[in-house]
Amino acid sequence: MTSKPEASLDKTYQPADIEQRWATEWENKGYFRPSGQGEAYSIMIPPPNVTGSLHMGHAFQDSIMDTLTRWQRMQQKNTLWQVGTDHAGIATQMVVERKLAAEEGKTRHDLGRDKFLEKVWEWKEESGGTITRQLRRLGASVDWDRERFTMDEGFYKAVQEVFIRLYDEGLIYRGKRLVNWDPKLHTAISDLEVENKDQQGNFWHFRYPLADGVTTADGKNYLVVATTRPETLLGDTCVAVNPKDERYASIIGKDVILPLVGRRIPVVADDHADMEKGSGCVKITPAHDFNDYQVGKRHHMPLINVMTLDAAIRDQAEVFNLDGTINEAVDPTLPELFRGLDRYEARKLLVAEMDTLGLLEKVEAINNTLPYGDRSGVVIEPLLTDQWFVKIAPLAEPAIKAVENGDIQFVPKQYENMYFAWMRDIQDWCISRQLWWGHRVPAWYDESGNIYVAQSEEAARRKYNLGQDVSLEQDSDVLDTWFSSGLWTFGTLGWPEQTDELKTFHPTSVLVTGFDIIFFWVARMIMLTLKFTDQVPFKTVYVTGLIRDDNGQKMSKSKGNVLDPLDMIDGIDLDSLLEKRTSGMMQPQLAEKIARQTRKAFPEGIGAHGTDALRFTLLAMATTGRDINWDMKRLEGYRNFCNKIWNAARYVLSNTEGEDCGTQNEAVELTLADRWIISRLQETEAAITRHLESYRFDLAANTYYEFVWNDYCDWYLELSKPVLWNEESSPEALRGTRRTLVRVLEVILRLGHPMMPFITEEIWQRVKGLAGVEGDTLMQAQWPVPNESRMDAAAVSDIEWVKGVILAVRELRAANNLAPGKPLPILIHNASTEDQQRLEANRLFLQKLAKLESIELADTLPMSAMQLVGQMEVHLPLAGFIDKDAEIARLQKEIDRLQQDIQRTEAKLGNEAFVSKAPAAVVEKEKAKIEENRLACNKLQEQQEQLKAL
Repeated sequence: MTSKPEASLDKTYQPADIEQRWATEWENKGYFRPSGQGEAYSIMIPPPNVTGSLHMGHAFQDSIMDTLTRWQRMQQKNTLWQVGTDHAGIATQMVVERKLAAEEGKTRHDLGRDKFLEKVWEWKEESGGTITRQLRRLGASVDWDRERFTMDEGFYKAVQEVFIRLYDEGLIYRGKRLVNWDPKLHTAISDLEVENKDQQGNFWHFRYPLADGVTTADGKNYLVVATTRPETLLGDTCVAVNPKDERYASIIGKDVILPLVGRRIPVVADDHADMEKGSGCVKITPAHDFNDYQVGKRHHMPLINVMTLDAAIRDQAEVFNLDGTINEAVDPTLPELFRGLDRYEARKLLVAEMDTLGLLEKVEAINNTLPYGDRSGVVIEPLLTDQWFVKIAPLAEPAIKAVENGDIQFVPKQYENMYFAWMRDIQDWCISRQLWWGHRVPAWYDESGNIYVAQSEEAARRKYNLGQDVSLEQDSDVLDTWFSSGLWTFGTLGWPEQTDELKTFHPTSVLVTGFDIIFFWVARMIMLTLKFTDQVPFKTVYVTGLIRDDNGQKMSKSKGNVLDPLDMIDGIDLDSLLEKRTSGMMQPQLAEKIARQTRKAFPEGIGAHGTDALRFTLLAMATTGRDINWDMKRLEGYRNFCNKIWNAARYVLSNTEGEDCGTQNEAVELTLADRWIISRLQETEAAITRHLESYRFDLAANTYYEFVWNDYCDWYLELSKPVLWNEESSPEALRGTRRTLVRVLEVILRLGHPMMPFITEEIWQRVKGLAGVEGDTLMQAQWPVPNESRMDAAAVSDIEWVKGVILAVRELRAANNLAPGKPLPILIHNASTEDQQRLEANRLFLQKLAKLESIELADTLPMSAMQLVGQMEVHLPLAGFIDKDAEIARLQKEIDRLQQDIQRTEAKLGNEAFVSKAPAAVVEKEKAKIEENRLACNKLQEQQEQLKAL
């Protein structure tokens, strides 16, 4: 038996060199482009912010999308993975404003709108491509030639078209409504841009005097209301009590005198008031609270805005009717004492004044939640402003039906309930933002405030027959980024033009997204796409969980637990990691705490693991719809898996390169091991395909891992050595084993490519010729399809028997501290006819792999240690080998295990509920299991007694 020369692959697996080389090669040769042939398959990447950088959520979702795309491409489909970025209105404007202040000491107002926007576009060209460069590092096989931006010329045209058509149909309108207002950024923001934070606060309980000498049922001449925002008292329009509350039944319809303001406001009956909470009375401020707005609307209350855009108290209130018209019936006068004060200064002063007047009942400490702007970091103020809105109800109905009738399916299905809950309780959508960067609202105003909506000023004059004597000024607002990204699936394909791409790739096949934006993005895409294309935007929505740290905590910079996927790919030393995690932190104590945690978690920094290992880890942990607690040990384990594949390929190449691998029509002889691994490969192909079809990436990854690591590497490669390294092996047997080695490895590489593209491509290029496969790149190779004719149940059963004997010998070695290479004489007892046939057929495998001096059948046995393979006994003679006490202890451990198993099964069969509900075959199987374990236990006890008698 002789060893073979080393393989042409490098001795060690170096992912960085391989990955960067192949990423460039693939893109330069245009392999990511649609083929133009076959059934269409398309995925639209959720466009990351142009200001962003790759984080774990991106890495997770992009690994899933790339796996799907590569898998479908290998099925010879016309595959498009559309890439692009979002202009990210607030985030981008803030980045450029900070840069402008730092470098030039100026604000955007110093430059003016046009000059400032020039600065933004300059920044975008210079620095806005960070995340797309990082996507390349992740191996994302998107069509880079079709990269889109939500502010590019084509997309701008689509956004304008949608806005104008919705406006002309009466589905977009301008109105005065309550919105989330950011007092620092001076813009409305969406709920998704609001971060709710728990804190300690106060409930201030105030007395509101009843007017006209009215008293409550218990004789009080005032009502007690509680609030967490005392400053909003200035805009109260009524007090609500529950209609079932007997304490206040007599005063419904009466008035109270609003303290400090002196305005009479009514007491109304409304279910919003909770009888069990506080006094049961609630102050209602429709212009400063979303719930109060609904109460006010039900009772036709005016809207009294007491705050400026800076969240300071106005000199005089703005008073409106519910339709947004000016209300002249309510006195807008505000107490001079509070005018111009910041909301928090006004709060302190108002509480003090109420206390002085004897109207402060009590102050109660509470834990409450406050909404903060995620960009500005200041508390958001519900504020009444003029905004543009989309009437959602008419758009929602067909979007609900599309999911109800199965045109769109959610995976996992339970997210449909979340979708329905939002869609059936939907409010009109505020789509305007008070920013400069974004799609400017295509609306013009004349001096009287009349609105003209069109693509341009010239188009507006033509559309509305306006002469040049009518002065027009464009609306200064821009559209919410969710409005433009809602057109993503069809806008990126050239709509409103009816392009070939639109006809080919729309509707798209699947959307991969997080549950947190089902309403903000997914639902709006469905509504807008149905409206403008009469098609669903995608057929399936695959909803992922969140990536959390190893303790289940959400990753955040303030917690110091953020993991950068690129650090895990390329590695980072401890000093650099500390700098990254603590830089920019304003609180030294927090920075030191995070530094301590980082040193403890990563004393040597983070090692390089490579892209393939990271991707495979993410996929292996992607249990449908569940959050993932990140595990660095699994990442390290899958880095070892990459090494395992690499070393296996080196072994195969060293034994096949320059050799006859049977790629022609020569006769081959397949060993039992060859037939077994080919059969197992068919099962694996079918299972992985089935799991990918059902979006069970975890099961696909785990199935692949088990086959490659256990079946192919640990068993088949070892089973190949007795044939390859035996000088007496026939040419046919050598040819058959070499052919099996390379062909199974080649299929393994195809199966693994969607999950681990780089290492599989690198090895495939060396293996393809040996396996008789042609092609320039693995990503265009055919996806493996199982062949039932290659299934060999007998071979699988026989190899399981061989493995059982080998494992039994290994157990005997381990139990008696015998060296792995020491040849052992093994005796087989109680062998069936089938066992005897298997022994004779596989004697070579057994002797070589189990390192045996001999293996023989025996009717009579010397004193020996024994392991069972089914009912067959594998014996190691005691003389010269066995530690008597250790063997007695080992046997006792096995006896205890069998007895516990017997007790558990007996308890199950003694359970009437189990016996009555389980199928008869299952019950019989459990009974047979008890009998089998009893026989085995008796044999072990007999052997133990023999040992004790020595």
